[in-house]
Amino acid sequence: MEKKILIEGMSCGHCVNHVTEALKEICGVKSVNVDLAGKNAIVELAHEVDDEKIKAAIDDAGYEVVGIETL
Repeated sequence: MEKKILIEGMSCGHCVNHVTEALKEICGVKSVNVDLAGKNAIVELAHEVDDEKIKAAIDDAGYEVVGIETL
């Protein structure tokens, strides 16, 4: 299962690293691909992960989730 997370507030490579690390810490996340230009992250999940957990991890890293889509 994959989810696309739309993220506001990223402006550089350090932002990409912060978001990547925050998402990788969530139990069930297999891989993370953050697209700075596209303002999103594609997350591959081993099992269902609650959208609120994903949102909280990104909020804690200092960025804003504007939407989460299941691909």
